Amino acid sequence: MYGETWGNGPPAVLALHGWRRSHADFAAALGPGSPGDPPPTMAPDLPGFGATPEPPGPWGSPDYADAVAALLRSADGPDGPVVVVGHSLGGRIAVRLAAAHPDLVGALVLTGAPLVRVGGRRRPPVAYRLARAMHRVHLVGEGRMEKARRRHGSADYRAAEGVMRDVLVRLVNETYDDALGVLADRRCPVELVWGDDDAEAPPAVARALAEALPQARVTWCPGAGHLTPLTAPAELRAAVRRALACSSS
Repeated sequence: MYGETWGNGPPAVLALHGWRRSHADFAAALGPGSPGDPPPTMAPDLPGFGATPEPPGPWGSPDYADAVAALLRSADGPDGPVVVVGHSLGGRIAVRLAAAHPDLVGALVLTGAPLVRVGGRRRPPVAYRLARAMHRVHLVGEGRMEKARRRHGSADYRAAEGVMRDVLVRLVNETYDDALGVLADRRCPVELVWGDDDAEAPPAVARALAEALPQARVTWCPGAGHLTPLTAPAELRAAVRRALACSSS
């Protein structure tokens, strides 16, 4: 993986960015653009984003978590458990990493992470469901089916190509109850930093996570929206410092 390390000394923080984003999102909160003396931070571009090549297949969050674990165990990795900051996709990976590799994670800071479903899932339009059914029985060709996908799919789906589209489909169909249960049992320290105007992972998601993780502390960021690393860097930085203090005590 490509990316950057910020600060002096072995990394104490690992920052994982969101879908269609890069490590640069964390510069204002934890990198060169942050005030004071930010903690030593490792901020990679996840496979398929930024400067890092795509994964070799349709990875899910467990595959990404294993790749991140290998990075942490590498020669350039930290000396001990780190605070993992996960935004959106990065939050999906962070909880898998903490559940599967507890020796690597001292605490979590999750922000805008769609880890629980609230309000039910939106069904695709009837026209799209019909086209999909006809495509399965070879009554609609791939060209017409692709037009339907681009017309009715989400912005992320329309922008994704090749293996990254398959990665997205796998990710949005995942559930995380098992990983959250492990974190609750372990009492892994968790900070939730949430925009109260987040349309991608609404506030109801944070409230549900706070119920699933009794040890979690919630920080609400008025008007911050989904891109909290850019719109609420001070709140995110403060949560990271609390998590560092908690994980070292």
